[in-house]
Amino acid sequence: MTITARELSLNVLQSLERGSEHSDTLLHRQLQHSALNRVNRALATALVNGVLRYRFQLDFIISHFYHHKLEKAAPVLRNILRLGAYQLLFLDKVPDWAAVNECVKLARKYKGDRMSKLMNGVLRKITLESVTLEAWLHDKGVTEQLALRYSHPEWLVERWLTAFGLEKTEAIMKYNNQFPLFGFRINRLKTSPEQLFGEVDAAVEYEPCLLDNFFVSKDFHSFEAAVADGRLTVQNPTQGEAVQLLNPQPNEIVLDLCAAPGGKATFMAELMQNSGQIIAVDRYDQKLAALDAHAKALGISIITTVTADARSYQPDVQPDAILLDAPCSGTGVLGRRAELRWKVSREMLLELQTLQAALLDHAATLLNDGGRLLYATCSIEPEENHRQIEAFLQRHPEFSATPAGGKLTLPGDHHGCDGGFSQLLLKKRG
Repeated sequence: MTITARELSLNVLQSLERGSEHSDTLLHRQLQHSALNRVNRALATALVNGVLRYRFQLDFIISHFYHHKLEKAAPVLRNILRLGAYQLLFLDKVPDWAAVNECVKLARKYKGDRMSKLMNGVLRKITLESVTLEAWLHDKGVTEQLALRYSHPEWLVERWLTAFGLEKTEAIMKYNNQFPLFGFRINRLKTSPEQLFGEVDAAVEYEPCLLDNFFVSKDFHSFEAAVADGRLTVQNPTQGEAVQLLNPQPNEIVLDLCAAPGGKATFMAELMQNSGQIIAVDRYDQKLAALDAHAKALGISIITTVTADARSYQPDVQPDAILLDAPCSGTGVLGRRAELRWKVSREMLLELQTLQAALLDHAATLLNDGGRLLYATCSIEPEENHRQIEAFLQRHPEFSATPAGGKLTLPGDHHGCDGGFSQLLLKKRG
């Protein structure tokens, strides 16, 4: 029996509850092995991402119609209810009867007739008229209101209100719930903006960014061929900005710690005009193999990949510059990583801060006097960013932070730009 878009979506949501793989990886694998047409593939993608983004709000709404404790329901039943509620409230092109009937079928298949009747009863009560979200939120505090309205964990909302204020916090959450744009970097080793756009259908929509040779678009399909042959790389402008801050030069030796998936390493190679040496270090062979293949497609030959732990790796040469794109909470890319908002935790933040400090301390020992160290994250949390830098400078007086060399970008600060942080540090000459 051919799997439906809704059952495929349910399988992805269930797999996420049981494992640690990313939603886009799971979704891609499921779609590869399905016979769904383009319309149903788009529906499955919308359902997975929509349920993951709005999970907190959906559970709040469902709880007004489900007369038991939702958190005690079987995970598969919760996810079917979420799929149904999301279709009823957010997808105006899906008829209500279809949303209800398909979810009833799933409930019957996975939990039997009794649960299918319960599913039918709950979902038939959920309509745009019966859900009065703003009235339900009226007596709640500001933090809880925002958390439910934009479906983010309360503890994160509270942090952002303290760090950024109400207006910016609301803007971050709105951005995180939008369909993310694709960011593209033009490979100047193979083409030019004039040549690339001259070969693209005039009807294709795209917008330039603050960075030269970067643009954003809703349309991936029209640029897929250019990505495949190395004229383009998928990269958000915020990531590119960190590389430009480091400003790698031709003939330099650059060490890229925590290099996978390699977007920053390949951009550095392009800026260096494929002249010099980049040592790309990561712990995972498979990811480095993908980096090697991508570099080859881009026409890059100066990247050497090394499988090693970045906390202890000792290069044979002293680099002129080091890029440390540190493991982080990823709170700047929650719009792109839909499930991440439910996986990040206070405990994870503490663990990551310790790891980031260890990586910074080791990087400091590897750099030439007079060299440059660029620290970058895709987080917007102060402890992972400027506070991490402040603590590093106290431990390492031989380094200084360049006044114009640090930048925090919040999600949506610039059109199509994810959140992230970068700081350029200079090692004093002996």
